[in-house]
Amino acid sequence: MNRKLTLSLDSNVVDFAHAFSKKYNKPISKIIENYFIELKEKNTIELPQDLEELYGIFEGMDTPDKKDMRKMFHEKSSN
Repeated sequence: MNRKLTLSLDSNVVDFAHAFSKKYNKPISKIIENYFIELKEKNTIELPQDLEELYGIFEGMDTPDKKDMRKMFHEKSSN
């Protein structure tokens, strides 16, 4: 079942979307739908490299207080 969705976009993006749609002969709604399907199937969020390196740093530990977290961050990022 299809449902309607209204988007508010920057006018430059709208112009690009219309041109892209015309070039590839696909409705904008189908392009957007395919993009979201791809994101849903991928089911991952890409983290910036600096955050990726910190991911899991506290796994298996009690959550440290703010001061300890800063210390650990600076030690990790200086290596």
